[in-house]
Amino acid sequence: MTNVKAEKNSLWEWTKALFIAVGLAFIFRFFLFTPIIVEGESMMPTLESGERMIVSKIGHHDRFDIIVFHATEDKDYIKRVIGLPGDHIEYRSDQLYINGQPHDEPYLNKYKSSLLDGGPLTEDFILEEYTQMSIIPEGYVFVMGDNRRNSTDSRIIGLVPMNKIVGNADITIWPIDDIGFIEKYK
Repeated sequence: MTNVKAEKNSLWEWTKALFIAVGLAFIFRFFLFTPIIVEGESMMPTLESGERMIVSKIGHHDRFDIIVFHATEDKDYIKRVIGLPGDHIEYRSDQLYINGQPHDEPYLNKYKSSLLDGGPLTEDFILEEYTQMSIIPEGYVFVMGDNRRNSTDSRIIGLVPMNKIVGNADITIWPIDDIGFIEKYK
């Protein structure tokens, strides 16, 4: 009799532990972190198609962070935040200007140096050409892919509402050679 009671108690303890583990996994997956797979070439050379990453759903989004957002009902995009609310964005001669001040984009250096045609990586434009606004309004960001010549970003889809942002893509988990945190730029 005692043996049966001990087995039932042990089974109940294992069942509770399993429910707790599943509950914690659910909380982590849906509220804190989510895995993604990079699709396409828009973030090359920073991110390659097929890389697997962890997206943090907590925290805020700074300039030059790589974010994941809902582009359509069934499609998420991964891009870099270039402009924040209140910013005016402009590119001249492959140089980013935010509110009239030049800003370096060191994450583009490798790609710029590999261009064979001598042309710019990012064509000249001002924010108004793509958004009909002089500054980015509250609640929105302007995003671009690092592969400026081959990226569907704010130049095509417009400003991204902050409520559509899933989170920051901070950690690469696959391939094994690339495991680690994405470098932060300010």
